Amino acid sequence: MISRRVFIAGTAATTALAAVPAMAADVLKVGLILPMTGPFASTGRQVEAGVRAYMALNGDTVAGKKIEIVLRDDAGTADQTRRLAQELIVNDGAKMLMGFGLTPLALAVAPVITQAKVPAIITSATTSSIVKQSPFYARTSMAGPQSAVPVATWAVKNGLKRVVTLVSDYGPGIDIEKGFTDQFKKDGGQIVEAVRVPLQNPDFAPFLQRVRDSKPDAIFVFVPSGVGSLFMKQFVDRGLAEAGIKLIATGDVTDDDLLNAIGDPALGVITGHFYSASHDSPENKAFVARVKKAANIRPNFMSVGGFDAMALAYAALKKTNGDTDGTKLIEAMKGQSWVSPRGPITIDAATRDIIQDIYIREVKKVDGELYNVEFATFPKIKDPNAQ
Repeated sequence: MISRRVFIAGTAATTALAAVPAMAADVLKVGLILPMTGPFASTGRQVEAGVRAYMALNGDTVAGKKIEIVLRDDAGTADQTRRLAQELIVNDGAKMLMGFGLTPLALAVAPVITQAKVPAIITSATTSSIVKQSPFYARTSMAGPQSAVPVATWAVKNGLKRVVTLVSDYGPGIDIEKGFTDQFKKDGGQIVEAVRVPLQNPDFAPFLQRVRDSKPDAIFVFVPSGVGSLFMKQFVDRGLAEAGIKLIATGDVTDDDLLNAIGDPALGVITGHFYSASHDSPENKAFVARVKKAANIRPNFMSVGGFDAMALAYAALKKTNGDTDGTKLIEAMKGQSWVSPRGPITIDAATRDIIQDIYIREVKKVDGELYNVEFATFPKIKDPNAQ
């Protein structure tokens, strides 16, 4: 027999549920955590533009779920990133997270997503070890050494046998230094000197003078996106190009978003990277046009990381038929393959990290603007640290 109290309580609950719009159950919230203010705001702006471009080109509904992006600004602070992740999951009911502009920001949410069993897609951070910190991580940016290894091979094949490495002294820089050095030595090259520059307030001038004095064939460089313009200015001011020292680098140095601002000193610089705004494909042309129209910016590699994060989220939801269970979603992400604006990519089923083509590019002037023009391809590159 049902008591009057239980009946009333049950009736109230039923009435409350009936008051919720039917479509509310079909909304899936994706928490997007990015540095939208502070020194890394350009990263946030680019990733958001990529996310919005994907939805504009592919619609906001997948597998019966209406996707709602909930954007939060962490200002590049790890404590803030962790707090926002918790709030998005607990208070907003987010079933997926994505973003994370820097390695410390991505690492900060590892315990949160592991405990909550909510997938998080890394759009930007590049340190190799991040994905291993939680079984709920997947990555659509890159692991730093992916771009460094092909540059090393290209350098030796093109007669650059004595090289100085110069990297920013933090996780991605150390990963990239190791990836380049290991491959360069394996291919028969010699590292003349390994230079690490402070991440905060870098002054490259004294280091570049040391490089000039050591007279290598080339200098291999990694600095974070946004610092490339300062590096290029000091590279020119110190006369390294005039001394016959070739500049080779990862694509962060000649970031598409900032390349025109760097100007002619960047002409002729050889870089290795997974994306260029000038990549010749219909997928990329549609992507570039959409981002330019909506955000009035040239998309860079951060932007395509956001675009592909949404592609991965949609693919996973299609595979689960709209089931938002976190374990099922991360399983559905493993092994996904598609043609991105950057070219063909796969999410490694074993590591949940990205497998992608790396392009060797030269900065050239095209129709009055500077672009990273691809001229060689190293296909299906994995993170060497994951093998």
